[in-house]
Amino acid sequence: MRIVGIFGLLTAAAFAQPQNPQVEIANLREDVRLLSQRVAELGLRVEQLETENAALRRKADSGTKNYATIDQLNAAMADLNALVKAQSQAAAQQQERLAREAAAAAARERAAQQPEAPRAFGTDFPKEGITYTVQKGETLAAIAKKHGAKLQHIIDANKITDPTRVQAGQVLFVPLAGNK
Repeated sequence: MRIVGIFGLLTAAAFAQPQNPQVEIANLREDVRLLSQRVAELGLRVEQLETENAALRRKADSGTKNYATIDQLNAAMADLNALVKAQSQAAAQQQERLAREAAAAAARERAAQQPEAPRAFGTDFPKEGITYTVQKGETLAAIAKKHGAKLQHIIDANKITDPTRVQAGQVLFVPLAGNK
C-alpha cells in the first residue's frame, strides 16, 4: 500500500460514521502496523543507497588518482624500447652462435662422409716380432712402451689408420727386432 492511500483511509475513517470502538482500534492498529512495516522497508532501502553511494564515492576518489604524466609515459616507453633492443641483440647473438654451430656441425658431417684418403704405410719396420692381443684400456703407445717397440712400426705393420681406435681383443703384430 502507498503511504498516501493509508493516510487517506485514516482520514476517511475519522470523518465516517462511528463504528464499534473496538473495531476502529483494531483497524487503527493494523494501519499502524502496516505503516511501521513500510517505514522499516524504506529505512533498509535508505541504508542500501547510502552504502552504494559510499562505494561509488570511494571508487570515484580512487579513479582520480590513476593517471600518469606524459613524462612518466615517455620514461616507461624509453625503458621498454631499451629492453626490446637488448632482447633483440641477445637474440641476434644467439642466432649467430647457432649458425656457427650449425656450420661447424655440417662441416664435421661432410668430413665424416668423405672417404679418407688412402694412407701410405711405411715398410721399413722390423719383420720380426710377436703377436699381441690388446687388453681392455690399453693404447698403442702403452703397448709399444711395454714391448720396447716403436709406435710407428706397430701402426705401419698393422696398417692402422686411426691409432686411437684399437679395441680390446684385437690381435696386433708388434715388430721388435732392431728397436733396442
